[in-house]
Amino acid sequence: MKIFTLVLVMRNSEILLGLKKRGLGEGKWNGFGGKVEFGETVIQAAIRELCEESGIVADECNLLQRGIITMDFANGEDSFEIHVFLCTNYKREITETEEMKPQWFDIDHIPYDLMWSEARLWYPVFLSGHPFEASFSYDIQGHIINHAIIQLP
Repeated sequence: MKIFTLVLVMRNSEILLGLKKRGLGEGKWNGFGGKVEFGETVIQAAIRELCEESGIVADECNLLQRGIITMDFANGEDSFEIHVFLCTNYKREITETEEMKPQWFDIDHIPYDLMWSEARLWYPVFLSGHPFEASFSYDIQGHIINHAIIQLP
């Protein structure tokens, strides 16, 4: 299983998303994150990826884990475990990087059609403020064939 992080930055009724400029997900809007490197904790990886992709510096105390998403793939690819964090307090100016172009979106106008397909299923739970666990299974073509989302107390 591959372990990933995803940080969603929010202010008032807006969410900061980044347009992926290269690599996996190129052309899609998403939060900021990536693979946990050897020797890193999940929170250390979240902080590093957020800074690398947006210029934002966040302290550990400013990241609140909101969810865990697991993904299983019929094509034999390793499963993913994605740790989803909320960030509302950060330092430094938001900056476009080689990998991502950040932009604020009103939460009522999130560009779901330009995001990963599962985003429209779990983002509303994230935005409701409830912690959650979600699982997604994909067929060989990468389409969702099964999913479950559980709000936690």
